[in-house]
Amino acid sequence: MFINNRVVIAHLLPMLVAGLWTAAANACASCGCTLSDDAAGGFAPTPGFRFSLQFDNIDQTALRSGTHSTTAAQVVDQPANPAIGGGEIEHETLNRYITLGVGYGINKDWRLDLKVPYIDRDHTTYGQQNAPYTPSESAPDQLSYGHVAGLGDIKLITTYQGLLPTRNLGLQLGIKLPTDAHGTAVNFSSGPAAGTPIDASLQAGTGSTDLIVGTYYYQAISQNLDVFASAQFEAAIRERLHTSGNDYRPGNSQTMSLGIRYLEDAKFIPEVQVNLLHKSADQGALADTSNTAGTIAYVSPGIMLHITHRLQGYGFIQLPVYSQVSGYQLFPRWTASVGLSVSY
Repeated sequence: MFINNRVVIAHLLPMLVAGLWTAAANACASCGCTLSDDAAGGFAPTPGFRFSLQFDNIDQTALRSGTHSTTAAQVVDQPANPAIGGGEIEHETLNRYITLGVGYGINKDWRLDLKVPYIDRDHTTYGQQNAPYTPSESAPDQLSYGHVAGLGDIKLITTYQGLLPTRNLGLQLGIKLPTDAHGTAVNFSSGPAAGTPIDASLQAGTGSTDLIVGTYYYQAISQNLDVFASAQFEAAIRERLHTSGNDYRPGNSQTMSLGIRYLEDAKFIPEVQVNLLHKSADQGALADTSNTAGTIAYVSPGIMLHITHRLQGYGFIQLPVYSQVSGYQLFPRWTASVGLSVSY
């Protein structure tokens, strides 16, 4: 049983999130899906092609500041940037992502992965309100709505796993490429803010080219248990929006995941991850600098299903257990990811 399960894991694919990091990290300043791409489906690269399709749902409804929940009155009367004399009362950001993954295993040591996310996002806000706060500032007639739909930024990642004879240590180097939907591409469609741009961090793309570096390690600790750890760093190295008064640079992000999977049944594999994300503040005239940094921790239980020799499915729920965010940010109470992957 031990050997057979290891063979199954070697052929389960790095399916999850993906473009998730690209797509979801934009959805709010410092929250979003942070699942480990590789740990979610098994690390070992295998020769040949794989195709995956993943759906993610992130509904941000909880207004938070620092480590605690907050209120509209605090946003306005205790603003993150006192010079403004008030603050923006955000209402909800509902994010839905569909990510197409195309991977090619050159051999047992090298693999290339392309992640192409499609973003469908609804955002509502009561807008910038001046102190002192009154209930009329968060009345229904103050609510503005905007919808973002289109391709998100694309990721291309190279993985090398030939450092050790056991091939259980991997290095990753990649790049994120911008789409045309960034900056001020999409406006609010209704409410007091109709005709004005949605925040740059909520557009489908960031307009930046990012460098991605990462590493992971996994190890069997018993006949039916594997543990793993992974880390990734992403930073913008070139921005399309760089002119004075119209510049935007997304903050750097660092993610780390730790987890364990149970291999008693090769077709039904439970897994639990702990995911950590730290993001620095966005920069530029189009950035909401005071409200775009933070540190988040999630616990992420899930399952992987080996449906056939070539077809795998998976599902994960992320539950936030800690947050330290700058300013005021909308936060998800939970996130969900499901998908399928097929290999040839």
